[in-house]
Amino acid sequence: MSLSSDEERQVGIKESPYAHDEKSAAHHIDDKARRSSHVEHIHNINENVSAKIQNPLFGIPKDQLFDDVDRFCDENGFSDQKELFRKGALVGQNPSGFERYPELDDADKNVLRREKTHKWDQPRALIFTVVLASVGAAVQGWDQTGSNGANLSFPIEFGIPDTVVEGQSAKEQEDHSWLVGLVNAAPYIGAALIGCWLNDPMNNWLGRRGTIFISAVFCLLTPIGSACTQNWQQLLACRILMGIGMGLKASTVPIFNAENVPASVRGGLVMSWQLWTAFGIFLGFCANLAVFNVGKIAWRLQLGSAFIPAVPLVIGVYFCPESPRWLMKKGRYGDAFKSLLRLRNSPLQASRDLYYVYAQLQEEYAAVGTSNFFTRFIQLFTIPRVRRATIASFVVMLAQQMCGINIIAFYSSSVFQEAGYGTLQCLLASFGFGLINFIFAFPAVFTIDTFGRRNLLLSTFPNMAWTLLAAGLCFLIKDTNVKVPLVALFIYLFAMVYSVGEGPVPFAYSAEVFPITHREVGMGWAVATCLFWAAVLSLTWPRMKIAMTPTGAFGFYAGLNVIATVMIFFLLPETKQLTLEELDYVFGVPMSKHASYQGSTWLPWFIKRYIFRRKDAQLKPLYNLDEIQGIEKDPEYAAMTAGAAH
Repeated sequence: MSLSSDEERQVGIKESPYAHDEKSAAHHIDDKARRSSHVEHIHNINENVSAKIQNPLFGIPKDQLFDDVDRFCDENGFSDQKELFRKGALVGQNPSGFERYPELDDADKNVLRREKTHKWDQPRALIFTVVLASVGAAVQGWDQTGSNGANLSFPIEFGIPDTVVEGQSAKEQEDHSWLVGLVNAAPYIGAALIGCWLNDPMNNWLGRRGTIFISAVFCLLTPIGSACTQNWQQLLACRILMGIGMGLKASTVPIFNAENVPASVRGGLVMSWQLWTAFGIFLGFCANLAVFNVGKIAWRLQLGSAFIPAVPLVIGVYFCPESPRWLMKKGRYGDAFKSLLRLRNSPLQASRDLYYVYAQLQEEYAAVGTSNFFTRFIQLFTIPRVRRATIASFVVMLAQQMCGINIIAFYSSSVFQEAGYGTLQCLLASFGFGLINFIFAFPAVFTIDTFGRRNLLLSTFPNMAWTLLAAGLCFLIKDTNVKVPLVALFIYLFAMVYSVGEGPVPFAYSAEVFPITHREVGMGWAVATCLFWAAVLSLTWPRMKIAMTPTGAFGFYAGLNVIATVMIFFLLPETKQLTLEELDYVFGVPMSKHASYQGSTWLPWFIKRYIFRRKDAQLKPLYNLDEIQGIEKDPEYAAMTAGAAH
């Protein structure tokens, strides 16, 4: 592939940094080939028609690689650690071939072997960081269930009952149902319209930890304010302010976790966000039960108790290391290496990850550039690689609301009341939902990085559709003694399926799909999408339940589950087991190519293999992963590199 001078200028290539004297030139890939490879990498980030997932260090001869590493070390304050970074670069270049490198001693090789055989053996600092940051999700879950229980009483105290009350006209009941929906939707309105969009500038100024701290302060104070309100207008204002903190937190914490953890366990650890959301929902139901019988202030305690999970987050977030990738984005490589030393089991792994990310970031910056907030937002829809991530995150976040889970999370108590339960029975049934939602989130920790994000979604959405439809049809049963347990049964089955699939995937998926240049604004977009539609659902459900009856409303959301399944099948690429930087090439594949592959190749194979049970059915993979494992996959490059090394 030859390059014109215009092409070189377009990708920002200057005088080659890889030129050498004549004696060494014979041992290297020539400068023109290096430029050609550089342009190919950049092109594949935006238009990866070959679906090749590229390693930015692939094909670089050993002595050339060492020269590049030495230059990096000299420029970034690692001059006294060149040997360590040389080892790290070798391992990053060829992850599967480290056994044959004489530069690595037995201790180095043992660390790398253990990384593969004990992938869950991670440093305490990493586990502490992921768990503490994810605790913030419990605030969101707790608030959902606090308002869930409070819905049984605060509308009456504030004079806006949305149930049948003697002397209340149908018009008043309709108006009140909209007001109750508005109060419940308020945090999600505040998050979708304000909080999520503050994510980008706040992260730019304060870093991941600073943004999480500010969000935690919001989530600490606003529940207490909600408990002290004297009318529905004050409650609405407090909950909008809570939404600002929730939006900041929900769009920063998953990024923070995704940037800190290794690719092999990224899904399992990042989905702890959903695990803690489910735990917060469960604790919220526990709190509802604990205080439901204390009198008129019960709803105040139910709303106010949501401040509790924010306390450890406010206190502990600055004990966590800052995101290495954010520090690298700011040019602070020394601080990034210090963070990685705390987040990895050995200096070798830390140096490998630092140099590998550095190498890929050079390609990424050349492909998508740097810009201000407004330009980055526009680029979410104009740069091909970024646009595909935007579409995928939109689909997976929208699907979380299309599935109807927040009907139950926001309104399960009133749903069970509609089925014929009393107040205590409603709270007990909701407690059961919260417990199931929490328990069944655990299997996803161990399957999201093996079975995969996409497969989890495709296997759970059809099951959510039929369980939700069955729950709705059970409302037609006249015998209350039969209807009530059946409604609860199918809602519980729905919760089980949701917690394994659509529950953990969206936030973990959205946090990893954007390039570092657009990660904050991209995650803000994704979370705003999720919470905006959560607000729509929360706002419309009370009125929908009256207008369509519970059966019609549940059936409506069952149909949306079917539509979501189709969208996910055609528009959602798989991301498991790839580094954040390698995902540039996954989202370089045109969406039309991905959709065509699913319809014309994967689906016929699935039908032959699993419907007609043909064991000879062969599936041609969409992605070419040869370069991920390094140079030994390519005999020509292996021979070239071997020659250069001697």
